[in-house]
Amino acid sequence: MNRWFVVLGAVIIQINLGAVYAWSLFNQPLIDKFGWAREDVVVTFSITIATFALTTIFAGRLQDKIGPRWVATIGGLLLGLGLILSSQATTLMQLYLYYGVIGGIGIGMTYVCPLSACVKWFPEKRGFISGVAVAGFGLGGLIYKPVIGYLIELTGVSSSFLYLGLIYLFFVVAGAQLLKNPPAVDQTAPESAVLLNTHTQFTPKQMLTTYQFYLLWIMFLFGSMAGLMVISFAVDIGIEVAKLDLEKAANAVMVIALFNAAGRILLGNLSDRLGRMSTLMLIYGLTAIIMLYMSFWEMNYWSFLVSVSLIGFCFGGFLALFPSVTADFYGTTNIGSNYGFMYQAYGLSAFAGPFIIKALPFSQAFLLAGLICVIAMIMAKLVKMPKPITPKKYIGKEAA
Repeated sequence: MNRWFVVLGAVIIQINLGAVYAWSLFNQPLIDKFGWAREDVVVTFSITIATFALTTIFAGRLQDKIGPRWVATIGGLLLGLGLILSSQATTLMQLYLYYGVIGGIGIGMTYVCPLSACVKWFPEKRGFISGVAVAGFGLGGLIYKPVIGYLIELTGVSSSFLYLGLIYLFFVVAGAQLLKNPPAVDQTAPESAVLLNTHTQFTPKQMLTTYQFYLLWIMFLFGSMAGLMVISFAVDIGIEVAKLDLEKAANAVMVIALFNAAGRILLGNLSDRLGRMSTLMLIYGLTAIIMLYMSFWEMNYWSFLVSVSLIGFCFGGFLALFPSVTADFYGTTNIGSNYGFMYQAYGLSAFAGPFIIKALPFSQAFLLAGLICVIAMIMAKLVKMPKPITPKKYIGKEAA
């Protein structure tokens, strides 16, 4: 089959999964309808992201065994079901269960499948193709923002969950039908003595015994923390640090989304040419410089937009490069489950980054983010490929 159809399916899926980042549009309508406290409503998003991240471990392992199409289809059905049930929620616990847990499981089941399939089909341009696959996720919130706003205004917040659930279900399941792994080496011929390249194909258990995994995991955590502490509070930073009014500060949301998506594609492509670690060092270095600038110097409207845009650009690069780094270091046979473990760094950063911003003044939080990015840059310089697994395995008769 034409491998670009797999990419098309991946982008369709990721756009619909990425709509989860438009959750803030539901906050005020839910508060107005049910009288819930804002901090309690916002917890729904945190539950969704945490469930999504944890589910990627199980989903990655499952799709390595039965293929991406079926796992992504199940995920699309669960995501749609979670939102459809959310339309009937009348208590916070129901909303947490339906949207946060069931919907989060649906996103987690689906997220790894497009990445895994695309990385396997494009071994010569893993960085670029990973970037294209996850760019849809970065754009999802931006694309669905007017759709969600229109549905809430037209039908009310509860009914909007119903219609969105049907939309997500249709497009994710449709995109899943385009996912397929490339043909594998024929391992059925009894006399073929085929040498399997298993010495570079790590299982999750083998991967977890290498020190490189933990270095990469911490690097991913540090980069994601730095990015999310700015992206999650971009409007607040504009108001409190750059002294902007709400309208001007809110412009950062759209700009960040565009640069985030661009970073995933452009930096992923750059990593194919420059090398993964060299590109990561460049990204960490740029992030550290911007963070230190935001910590020590005053910002106006334009310097604020440039700063948060570059942070979004670099953040997109982290999410594009680490699937490719995982494949480079540990092979593609178990990329789904291996990246599921690696992705937990992002899941933790979704809580750690905003927590730091709430616990420290902005200037101190930015300084801390800059320092951990410098540490991550040094780690990227030092980390080396893991040693191949021995002994090599053979299928059929032993080679003479």
